[in-house]
Amino acid sequence: MKTLPTKYQWLNRENAPKMLVEALKHYGTLEHVGKGSNPNIMAWAKEVGVSGWYTDDDIPWCGLFVGVVAKRCGYPFSAAKLLAAKQWANWGVAADRPKLWDVLVFVRPGGGHVGFYVGENEKAFLVYGGNQSNAVGFAWIDKSRLVAARRPQYKIGQPANVRSIKLSETGTLSTNEA
Repeated sequence: MKTLPTKYQWLNRENAPKMLVEALKHYGTLEHVGKGSNPNIMAWAKEVGVSGWYTDDDIPWCGLFVGVVAKRCGYPFSAAKLLAAKQWANWGVAADRPKLWDVLVFVRPGGGHVGFYVGENEKAFLVYGGNQSNAVGFAWIDKSRLVAARRPQYKIGQPANVRSIKLSETGTLSTNEA
């Protein structure tokens, strides 16, 4: 795992939810652009049962990343649906107000995008996810693109640190995560 940028190091001090802890282990994972694929990404496809039709990391893999994290933490999603980002709007339970590490589903030109809530400012969500600039990392996504916010159906109770996080920082808005 690459080290998180200084401005996001605070996430390393969050000991829950489990999906946050698991997802951060993969920060900086890169797809192999062009010929060949990152063996780690291809192993995720095998782990969640989609290797038969997920054959190259040039195929959008935001849903694959969320899927492997969810599966490892005991919140699996149907293999037949997890690659389609917008299908994540049917996973877990609806969250009327996004909070730390909720799954956020967005619309984008030609499809959708899915990632995890880190925080927000007035206009955008800070999202941690896969296939963001061809890597696992952070992106600012305009709030107007949000389709759904979903939360795991916690088995023991929602962790105390699951909260909305207001950020003063801003960043360049991502417009197409494919």
